[in-house]
Amino acid sequence: MRLRADIWVAAYIRRCASEGTYAVLRRRGAAEAGAIFIKIDRLDGSAALFGPAPQSELKDGADRLFARLHRELWIETSQAEEKLACELRFDPDLWIIEMEDKAGRCFFDVAE
Repeated sequence: MRLRADIWVAAYIRRCASEGTYAVLRRRGAAEAGAIFIKIDRLDGSAALFGPAPQSELKDGADRLFARLHRELWIETSQAEEKLACELRFDPDLWIIEMEDKAGRCFFDVAE
């Protein structure tokens, strides 16, 4: 059974805080099953954007799996914002978490 989006988001933000990383909920989506997008800002003009990975990539026992939404390791912050705006036009019920971490760490499962 998959964890509700609102519970996963709250737990993830607490995890970031425990790791010394600032994370904030920018947009609240559908509580039960909204798609979750995470923007990691390295505070130097570069960012990474992650969204739900295809279900075919989901590993046994993993609750949620994320995929990088761009080819490059890091993109300009403005490009990440453009991609988020595009996703919002497609799905207005999505969640957006924004993290600030100079090291660019993420604390979630990423599809390879």
